[in-house]
Amino acid sequence: QSKGKKPLFVQLVLDNIWSLYEAVLKRDKEKVEKIVTSLGLKIGARESRHADPKVHLNAICSQWLPISDAVLSMVCNKLPSPLDITAERVEKLMCVGARTFDSLPPETQELKSAFMKCSSEETAPVIVFVSKMFPVDAKVLPQNKPR
Repeated sequence: QSKGKKPLFVQLVLDNIWSLYEAVLKRDKEKVEKIVTSLGLKIGARESRHADPKVHLNAICSQWLPISDAVLSMVCNKLPSPLDITAERVEKLMCVGARTFDSLPPETQELKSAFMKCSSEETAPVIVFVSKMFPVDAKVLPQNKPR
């Protein structure tokens, strides 16, 4: 970077995205057609003639870089299998705050085995886990607290 060279990520990824944005927003039809044909995309006439360039950009990007496929493949590749979860982890997920697993109602405790099996049978209970993430300062995390 010190000699005016761009990082590899910028050269291979960001420059291509920026050039697409620039071509669509400036309505450079020749450059957009070249990009679309080089990527092998099929953009409908309705989207390409739309007055709002964001519609055209969305049509190109949704085929070229589909976010849903990327997110699903990353989840499948990076997250551990739910079948590998430990019993202790299941108990922690099922308990809220200072409650212990033994203090939960018996019906809820019976869900632990269903949670660990991850069965897709019709008779298996449906379990939904809702989580809310909060950004916190790194100093507040337990491993960074002064002792």
